[in-house]
Amino acid sequence: MRARLTYIPIEVAEQFDDFIIQRDEQILNTVKARTKDFSTLSLLKLLYQVKTREMSFSELYSKSNIRMKKSFLNYLHLCMNYNFIEKQAVGPNMIYSITEKGETMLELFMQKKSN
Repeated sequence: MRARLTYIPIEVAEQFDDFIIQRDEQILNTVKARTKDFSTLSLLKLLYQVKTREMSFSELYSKSNIRMKKSFLNYLHLCMNYNFIEKQAVGPNMIYSITEKGETMLELFMQKKSN
């Protein structure tokens, strides 16, 4: 599997450091890093952002640090298809929140730290 360069929120990088091969520069609250298992990490980045509070589409896109909008949409739809994230209309906005299944998925990768 080829390593990929990506931007990861610092708090996500601290939780899932097994995915990081090499850290590069830190920019604001984000670290530029070479990573492995890129797809799983991208799913975890999305789930981690909505685990504490619901977010609008724009907030989730910004905080996930998945830079390419098409990639972001693909991962978001994957999360929704597997019922990890749900959305609901609140006024003119769509609000995304984590489901119980999404919390379980996230915990599977976070348990290693607590044991």
